[in-house]
Amino acid sequence: MLRKFWLLFAQACTLCLAALFVVATLRPDLLPRMSGRASNVVLMQQTAPAAFPVSSARALTFADATKKAMPAVVNIYSSKVVRSRNPVLDDSLLRRYFPDFAEGLQSRRATSLGSGVIVAPEGYVLTNHHVVEGADDIEVVLADGRHLRAHVRGSDPESDLAVLKADGDKLPSITFAAPDAAQVGDVVLAIGNPFGFGNTVTLGIVSALGRNHLGINRFEDFIQTDAAINPGNSGGALVDSAGNLVGINSTIFSQTGGSMGIGFAIPVSLARNVLTQIIKDGEVTRGWLGIEPAQLTRELADTLALDRPDGVLIRGLQRNGPADRAGVQARDVVLEIAGKPTPDVPQLLARIAELPPGSSTRVKVWRGGKPVEVDVTIGRRPKPE
Repeated sequence: MLRKFWLLFAQACTLCLAALFVVATLRPDLLPRMSGRASNVVLMQQTAPAAFPVSSARALTFADATKKAMPAVVNIYSSKVVRSRNPVLDDSLLRRYFPDFAEGLQSRRATSLGSGVIVAPEGYVLTNHHVVEGADDIEVVLADGRHLRAHVRGSDPESDLAVLKADGDKLPSITFAAPDAAQVGDVVLAIGNPFGFGNTVTLGIVSALGRNHLGINRFEDFIQTDAAINPGNSGGALVDSAGNLVGINSTIFSQTGGSMGIGFAIPVSLARNVLTQIIKDGEVTRGWLGIEPAQLTRELADTLALDRPDGVLIRGLQRNGPADRAGVQARDVVLEIAGKPTPDVPQLLARIAELPPGSSTRVKVWRGGKPVEVDVTIGRRPKPE
């Protein structure tokens, strides 16, 4: 009898242990309520992860300036026929017995690329003279992908500027900055077509103003910038942080052919003057005095009893030219033209060039140890050969 009860007790314990094992495995959360003791397991409901934090403050960007200026910057593809002489044709016997053949020239079509800036909705494009010099086939590509034919409206080699007329209207055009608004330290963007990659934006500052004596153009008043400018950027836009045009990228200083942080742009004041004259007259007209200027040195200043070497020495005069007829003499030192100082040759030429032909202006010179004023009727500058 006792054995029977013990067997029943053992079976009951086994069933209870089995049930406890099943509950502990499948529903451990029921154990505290069954035992009445606090559970060591803490259940937490995890909420969905929050979105990445977004700052309401806007990072420094020039996207607005780029969006404003870039539609007006175009890529320019030009080509021209180049004739070159074969060295074989220089043979004296060949030239003697085959004169017609010896006069032949080899022809090939050379292509070049550059950039330009649309300055009027009617399709006027401002670029560099060297980008389109001698070209007989010109195509401009807009930022939106449109391809337009273009021709040269007029060119000014002495400032390295040219104006194209594209076959289109209602085109996006750029806004000009105020003349002389650029200052050293201003942030500027260079937009162009370097190496044919398409519209590209680089950032820099205005490093210097009024750069001349570079021997690049006849009339030099460059803006120097460290914005990266490479082959293909020529003729592109240099804009300020508001997207307004401050200059036309023209050339770089480089020992390798690539950007070295020194680029030069033609200021918008000069570009606007050339643009206006070409659109109106098809050419650029400048004032002329008929003088041969030379930079004044300290030794010459001491010889002429000048306090400092500020001014330009007149080394020679063109006979019967405007200055000669007015009584200006060789060895005179030009101090001012139209009330504006002329401390060096580039500024003297710029002062003369901006005067309209036929107008009369007062020239202040240093002669015989004292200042002398002469009234001169401005002539028209001859076209460069």
